[in-house]
Amino acid sequence: MSSSYLSCRSSLPGLSDMKMTTPRTALFGPYALDLRSGELRKFGTKVKMGEQAFQILRLLLETPGEMVTREDLRTKLWATDTFVDFDHGLNSAVQRLRDCLSDSAGKPQWVETIPRRGYRFIGQVEWSDESLPSEIRSRPGNGGVQVESSDSEGQAFVGLEPSDASRTTWGFNRRIALLAVVVLISLLAVLPIVRRIQGASAAKRALPIKSLAVLPLANFSGDPNQEYFVDGMTDKLITNLAQLSSLRVVSRTSIMQYKNNRKPLRQIARELQVDAVVEGSVVRSGDQVRITAQLIDARDDHHLWAQSYDRDLRDILQLQGAVAGDIAEKVSSNLLSDHAQPPSSAVRSLNPAAYDDYLKGRYYSQRLTNADLIKGIGYLERSIQQDPNYAPAYTDLAIAYAGLGSWFGWSPPGKAYPKAKAAALRALALDPNLAEAHTVLGWLYEEWEWNWAGAEKELQRAVELNPNSSLAHSRYAIYLVTTGQSANAESETKRTLELDPLSPLHRSTAAYVFTCVRQYDRAIQEARRAIEIDPTFADAHVNLAAALGAKGLYQEAFPEWLQYLNLSGDGELAQQLTVAAKEVSGSSDPGRKFGQITLRYFQKKSRTRYVSPLFIAGSYLNLGDKNHALEWLDKAYQERSPVLFAIKVDPSWDPLRSDPRFDKLIRKIGFPN
Repeated sequence: MSSSYLSCRSSLPGLSDMKMTTPRTALFGPYALDLRSGELRKFGTKVKMGEQAFQILRLLLETPGEMVTREDLRTKLWATDTFVDFDHGLNSAVQRLRDCLSDSAGKPQWVETIPRRGYRFIGQVEWSDESLPSEIRSRPGNGGVQVESSDSEGQAFVGLEPSDASRTTWGFNRRIALLAVVVLISLLAVLPIVRRIQGASAAKRALPIKSLAVLPLANFSGDPNQEYFVDGMTDKLITNLAQLSSLRVVSRTSIMQYKNNRKPLRQIARELQVDAVVEGSVVRSGDQVRITAQLIDARDDHHLWAQSYDRDLRDILQLQGAVAGDIAEKVSSNLLSDHAQPPSSAVRSLNPAAYDDYLKGRYYSQRLTNADLIKGIGYLERSIQQDPNYAPAYTDLAIAYAGLGSWFGWSPPGKAYPKAKAAALRALALDPNLAEAHTVLGWLYEEWEWNWAGAEKELQRAVELNPNSSLAHSRYAIYLVTTGQSANAESETKRTLELDPLSPLHRSTAAYVFTCVRQYDRAIQEARRAIEIDPTFADAHVNLAAALGAKGLYQEAFPEWLQYLNLSGDGELAQQLTVAAKEVSGSSDPGRKFGQITLRYFQKKSRTRYVSPLFIAGSYLNLGDKNHALEWLDKAYQERSPVLFAIKVDPSWDPLRSDPRFDKLIRKIGFPN
């Protein structure tokens, strides 16, 4: 419908004296919105819509092509005392508006979402200051249409003789009848197609949600120093939802790759291979916290649920439990066929200062650098001093200490590992069902105590308690490959990457697993993927160097080894090796020169800082000195050095496998048959 059509109708003879109403009407596509009456019509049929949806559409139509911010909508449509429910109310109102317009957030025709900022009307709109006369309406009788006139004689079809009027009416009626037949036939042909489309759409929405991603919550506090707190809320929401055994929940590391990312939800869902996403925001003011969250079916951008929550920081556990519980209940009761049980919310109160330090400690310890681990440990220990009965703080402290002694050998195992074990045992004493605490205890049993039965028991229990824990699956994969269970190790590695596909740590671990089972091409692929995700992650470079070297690609392995040294704090050695590489260019045995430089460097470094005996053993092995290599492996055995537990399967030690002394060392470590 257009304004010219309305003008043509109003020029009919006899209508100029009728009573007219002139509401301002917006015309777009098949829709007409009357701003005076608040009515929306589609092809002339009234579409029911709520007051808030009408007001949102009115504001969008007034500035087509321009963004209307969420803040503008709140200011104009919501009273100040409804601030808590604003996000929920706006999301619901916009969804109602889209339903009225048969619109989609994923492929919008009329209303486009500007993520986290506002909305924009993107269709073509025309305005009319005229409308059809209020007196014109259909009447039954002879299939015709009569027009009431204000003329005193009340004659219909003014200007026509009776005979002309009769012929005109007959011809008009005939055309109407023919048109009705055509329309009816068209409807009969189209109706099955429409029903199939509607059925397909309904079936799509009825599909169970089997996978979920919690996107990083937005920091709406106005304080960038609260990022650690907001990230902590995201992390805890993921942890709580991960308890749903029938739901695949993407782990934290992969999720954080989308922090401050403006990708469309559907694209994110495709990249993470999930059916639904949760997004939301956190506002913290002093000890008051508000979380707003919404659940969206990413397959069709259909909003399934939204809610806002307000709590005191002391009750943050109840807040986290309430949010996760409501989301889980929505997923399990409406979408999952097996009705998974939602996680129960915790009931204890927390010391706000202690919880603040806990989140800071977790934030830093997950960044996997020596300095950050030490900083995180400081916050976690202070948190425990203030609240000695909060089990997750002990769990994260155990993981931090284990990482300090394990990942890069930054601390002597006899110093770091006992602290890690004590913290893990204390966590389990407070809460026996903490999957991460079982994970780190199994990790310690394997790497430090070589208690293989205990390691298997703890890691299996961790996977049982939290099937969505990527750390538990990753550590279990390492246990399996170390004990010669290659097929199961590959299966656990695959599960780890499904849960945390964008984690450089788990991609690097996968490279290590594939190297140990002699699948070097797959190892190289995973290590390079880890570097692609995070080029600064040192562990990925050393595992790539190991896989390339095991395959005999020494020229390609060398720069990766140098990169590892630079990133792990041994840049001086990297520089020395770079100079040596130029000096021995074309030499038939450059490895011997590199071995000499490396050995001298680590011997010198060991006088002032801890150096794992394995580095010295490896340097001697590069020199072809098996006797000294085995001597230093025995020293590594005496102090239970990290990574020694893997020598049975690690190809780096293949040159020693024919030596009886190496076989004796393997038996002393006590690997299961």
